[in-house]
Amino acid sequence: MLVKSPQSPLARADAEVRAALAMAEDPAADPADQAEMLMEIARGLLLRPRSPQQLHDAVTLCRRALDRVPENRPLLAARIRALAGTAYQTLPDGGSDALREAEACFLAAQPALEAQGLPEEVAEVDLNLGLVTQALAEAGLARIQDAIARYHRALRVFTAEAFPREHAIAHNNLAVIYLSLPVHDKAGELREAMAVQSFEQVLKTVNLVDHPVEYAMAQNNLGNALQYCPGGNRIANLLRAVEAYDEALKVRNARDCPVEYANTLANKANALANLPDDAAVPAAGNPRNRAAARALLAEAQALFLGHGLADNARMVAEALAGIEHDEVHSPHEETKP
Repeated sequence: MLVKSPQSPLARADAEVRAALAMAEDPAADPADQAEMLMEIARGLLLRPRSPQQLHDAVTLCRRALDRVPENRPLLAARIRALAGTAYQTLPDGGSDALREAEACFLAAQPALEAQGLPEEVAEVDLNLGLVTQALAEAGLARIQDAIARYHRALRVFTAEAFPREHAIAHNNLAVIYLSLPVHDKAGELREAMAVQSFEQVLKTVNLVDHPVEYAMAQNNLGNALQYCPGGNRIANLLRAVEAYDEALKVRNARDCPVEYANTLANKANALANLPDDAAVPAAGNPRNRAAARALLAEAQALFLGHGLADNARMVAEALAGIEHDEVHSPHEETKP
């Protein structure tokens, strides 16, 4: 008897996409049912994408769903547009054009969601618009103040008690914005202190077991905030930063999230390179910590290169060169005969 080999998850998903598109062409099927089916398959692809192509497939499915949705179903159309916005937002190779498409989808979805949808659906659109606007602002294509306003609108619904994950994402990104603003005066220093407090607040609402991704993101960003915060004890801040990175590394690893893992390794290396081996005797130098930093940077550089992130690898190489320069000119190292 001929035994068929089991289909891979990727092949099954591709087959589902083809079947859904074929059903969308069936004139006998109900258009609203077609639209909902296409939307749900697109949602499944976005939840667990197994390749970049599946993200593009999700965009295609949402477009086809919008073509099929009846005019008397504005809420369904709005939900499909919101999902399409998420699909565009997630495209790894879309750049600013994809972000603009995502923004347009979210803005088009908002009126019907506000009129007929659930409060959390409206808040999710605000949260996503905040993320898109923040990314566009980093490229000089939007105002960062608009992203801040979107996050605050989302937080009216996304409380820590009812929606801990979304609450954490909004606060995390607000804190990232505070850190990105120029520090020229006392107000800038206050924003950096607020960023540290925001990350600490996030960590009161998410935990390692239930929200591992958000927990790791908050710990990594808390470490960054502590590294560059001008207030407080510099060595104490660096020690706390290393502890935060170690917490993030309980989640981030080279197999499941190599780029995020490499980022955290590089961040931890930077903290170690500036941290004395003995916090009680900072004048004794830090050869052990610098050696550990070099090892972390080498691992991060290999991962960045392996994933085609040349700019990230170049910055790591510059950090390595800086450590080597410090070692050559360090007054604490013994001179070899």
